[in-house]
Amino acid sequence: MSNTVIVGTQWGDEGKGKIVDMLAQQAGAIVRFQGGNNAGHTLVVAGEQCILHLIPSGVLHPGKKCLIGNGVVLDPEVFLEEIDGLAAKGIDVSPERMKISNKAQIIMSYHRMMDNCRESVKSDDSKIGTTGRGIGPCYEDKMNRVGIRAADLADPELLRTKIVDALQEKNVLFKNLFNVEPLDPEAVYQQILPVAERIKPFLGDVSSIIQDVNKDGGMVLFEGAQGIHLDIDHGTYPFVTSSNTVAGNAAAGAGCGPRSLNRIIGILKAYTTRVGSGPFATELFDNVGETLQKNGHEFGATTGRRRRCGWLDMVIIRETARLCDLTEFALTKLDVLSGLDEIKICVAYKYRGEEVAYPPQEQNGMAHVEPIYESMPGWTEDITTARSYEDLPQAAQNYIARIEELSEVKVAIVSVGPDRAETIVR
Repeated sequence: MSNTVIVGTQWGDEGKGKIVDMLAQQAGAIVRFQGGNNAGHTLVVAGEQCILHLIPSGVLHPGKKCLIGNGVVLDPEVFLEEIDGLAAKGIDVSPERMKISNKAQIIMSYHRMMDNCRESVKSDDSKIGTTGRGIGPCYEDKMNRVGIRAADLADPELLRTKIVDALQEKNVLFKNLFNVEPLDPEAVYQQILPVAERIKPFLGDVSSIIQDVNKDGGMVLFEGAQGIHLDIDHGTYPFVTSSNTVAGNAAAGAGCGPRSLNRIIGILKAYTTRVGSGPFATELFDNVGETLQKNGHEFGATTGRRRRCGWLDMVIIRETARLCDLTEFALTKLDVLSGLDEIKICVAYKYRGEEVAYPPQEQNGMAHVEPIYESMPGWTEDITTARSYEDLPQAAQNYIARIEELSEVKVAIVSVGPDRAETIVR
């Protein structure tokens, strides 16, 4: 069975959680391969909503192994909160099915503190829009080779030493640059100890588990966070996340070889949204934008922030397709477009006097593009009851066909509502 990678094709919030939840039925294991609790996946099953930030979306399927890969930065307190919340609902979250890679980096209290201090001193036009969860500072420590890894939680003396070393530099910044009280290394250490005790049973070799599932003929589902255009290298830098969100990072962030990645599904929202700062070429500031925001319930699952809304931007989607070598799309929230008389698609940009089919690569280049639109007729029918492609209005089918033409990627899955059952598989 083909291993499958799920990525968001835009700026996140495309509905990855629902598609992962749906495909998890066929998987032996589901693994998160990057990001941290700055992402939120919202699932709706039988009308009940469940929001996850760290634990893979496949956890709602009994018997599936749920793995957190080495590419993730893990806030252990958030992980335990999710574990306790799911356990209270009667969901099996035992260490037998849930594993954290020994190599995953741990978010500490000083990472969150550093994140918020840095953002607070920036001017409004230079704010990144960080969630303040400590994601960036934790990845910094990883790259600086001073980070705390999950396995360190089982080694108290090493853990204490690393905390002391980390705070030597950070406390200088807290006191002298940000004018806040420095942290006591011993207090930080004592705070993390009981958390570490609860985390230890979940530690494991994620690479071996992936290998074993494949050897037994099972499929592994690789779950990404955020969207491709928040990628640290390929996104709208500097308004990006702190990790590589592209499909190729699934191998590095989970601990397997690239030939393990067979099927790559891009989750594509039928319009475009973005949370936080950064350029957004097709953003709408009119009644249509308000309608999309209201009907799509566009609030961030992690921050609760109102999402900016706009027309579908096929320029960034083409870029996603070539960066990730997509095999197919899962189109989500098509039902939100119902009732619009006219639907627009951005097919190209005008940039520096020329028409371009891909985003400019210069910093802040996206802030200076002008979208070139095509218009298509909308539809008025309620499509949430559609269960086959033929059930969709012709205008909706035409919209899907145009997406396929512009991207050269087929739409294999169509979501017509938030519930697991409200899905068309072509």
